[in-house]
Amino acid sequence: MRHRKAVLKLNKTPSHRKAMFRNMVTSLFKYEKIQTTGAKAKELRRWADHLITLAKRGDLHARRQALAIVREKDVVHKLFEHAAERYGSVSGGYTRVVKLGHRPGDAAPVSLVELVYSQDTKKKKKTKKKKSKSDAASRKDAVASKPSAVEEKKESAKPKAAKADKKEEANLKTEKASEKKTKAKTKDDKPRSAAKTTSKKKAAGDETEEKPVTKTTAGKKTSAKAKPAEAEKEDKPKKKAQGATKNEDVLGTENEKATAKKSAEDEK
Repeated sequence: MRHRKAVLKLNKTPSHRKAMFRNMVTSLFKYEKIQTTGAKAKELRRWADHLITLAKRGDLHARRQALAIVREKDVVHKLFEHAAERYGSVSGGYTRVVKLGHRPGDAAPVSLVELVYSQDTKKKKKTKKKKSKSDAASRKDAVASKPSAVEEKKESAKPKAAKADKKEEANLKTEKASEKKTKAKTKDDKPRSAAKTTSKKKAAGDETEEKPVTKTTAGKKTSAKAKPAEAEKEDKPKKKAQGATKNEDVLGTENEKATAKKSAEDEK
């Protein structure tokens, strides 16, 4: 007879069965709902209720007992922090089993195991939601009253643009002043160069005027003037004509001399 042996064997060894339920309990408190077969769900409720009673007690010994069952420390800390708030006014009935139907592979009945919260915690959640809505409305008003990021960027960019415009104006002014200076320099240099050329021309003219003219016995002859190379090129045809006139003058003077001699002899 199996007196006081109410454990479901589930066709598994004790070590395998214990490890399986430890994993299932940790996942239940981590995700707050899991899906499994109907027989395992009924047995899982016993493990979950035991751990919640330990968490409600909340002392160090209870925490160590829970750590011997649950595989993750973070899940145990989460359970001990929120157990008094969620299950403080309730003594039992911490979980719910909902039948979902049959599994298509082997037609096993499938159930959903989930944690149940007390009504006090639900009311607190509702009040918190209302407060959060009012806070959200106040935040929206604050955001609406504050200028947007784009407007702030535009306002900050305005003084920068003004500074850039001022710099451009200053650069233009300096460029104009430099252009004026260069123009004035060129104007001053031009008359100086013109004066130099005119002075050179005047000096050349004076030299040509100062040179004396030599006279020959045959008649008036122009002395050899120092002329520049360009004037010589231009005067070549003139020289030829002057040579012909000189020959005629020489013949005329010889005839005059001969007539003068004859007249002198006749007078004697």
